[in-house]
Amino acid sequence: MKAPERYYDFQKDISGCGIFGVIDTKRELIPGQVPIDGMACMHDRGNGLGGGFAAYGIYPDHADKYALHLMCDDEPSLASARKIIFEYFDVEHDEPIPTRKTPVIKNPPVVWRFFATPKAVCPKDCKGLAEQDFVVALVMKINTTVPGAFVFSSGKNMGAFKGVGFPEDIAEFFRVDEYEAYIWTAHNRFPTNTPGWWGGAHPFTLLDWSIVHNGEISSYGINRRWLCENDYLCTMMTDTEVVAYELDLLVRKHGLSREMCSKVFAPPFWDEIERMPEREKQVYTALRMTYGPGMLNGPFAILVGNSQGLWGLNDRIKLRPLLVAEKDNKVFMSSEESAVRKVCPELDRVWMPKAGEPVIVDLEA
Repeated sequence: MKAPERYYDFQKDISGCGIFGVIDTKRELIPGQVPIDGMACMHDRGNGLGGGFAAYGIYPDHADKYALHLMCDDEPSLASARKIIFEYFDVEHDEPIPTRKTPVIKNPPVVWRFFATPKAVCPKDCKGLAEQDFVVALVMKINTTVPGAFVFSSGKNMGAFKGVGFPEDIAEFFRVDEYEAYIWTAHNRFPTNTPGWWGGAHPFTLLDWSIVHNGEISSYGINRRWLCENDYLCTMMTDTEVVAYELDLLVRKHGLSREMCSKVFAPPFWDEIERMPEREKQVYTALRMTYGPGMLNGPFAILVGNSQGLWGLNDRIKLRPLLVAEKDNKVFMSSEESAVRKVCPELDRVWMPKAGEPVIVDLEA
């Protein structure tokens, strides 16, 4: 096939998607307008097919309850999901997620939230499960058995807000400017090989994990099959979903540190391992042999939020941009410095993490 004569007229942005995160290590609350403005600065990194935010510390009045955010095609699908939730959970309060009419948001799903705890006496199919495993099982049950209904957030004192549109549109729809949080993550989507739909927007969440991602997980097939063997079912038709579930499996269930989990996602090359001291060589060889199906191939920059803090990671040859900046108690992570400077012009320190080297920022006790 002959290339077009004016080939330079055919341009493709190979580093699209914008990610942004901010944490206040002393748990001082950050207005929602901060991540909104940061994402607006990176508007051109998206194409309007997905935007979203995750926020921690937004439900202090229900802090000890799981905040289940649901999106449903219609009222009957909400009723079906609601029946399951009330069967398995004691629900303290439920309500529509507050939204605004936003002209560019067409035909949004029904969005609802429940503040709940697992029943002390649970149905037979969940007997013997630890509390968090119980919640994960119910998320998987609803997402796979209730047509048109998805749990898109299930942590305590946190919530995700996402959908089809630019981040500014999604923020307007979900009234993100009215929330305050001590950790925010945000995403502007430019899907390249997966559909743009409400459930497929970022962040992807499970329990208190939230993940936003710029890049492409080309190992999605093997990652998904491995997760299926461990009772995690992928339903969102987007490669990034596997990262959220792997985080839960590796860190919460298998007890890996976040540093070790990073080395599963972006491990040293075999020739690097061969040059390591013997003890390190044994550790990294065992890690790669044990968790080979969990390795993330392809270009990526990811930001992870959870109840402990904020965590950023690049692929092992840094094919996607990731910047970190500090100002007093705040740490920012972003695809672009311009987005950080937009919300915090004066910074104490700015740097680009090395390929495959995690940046982990914890909240103070």
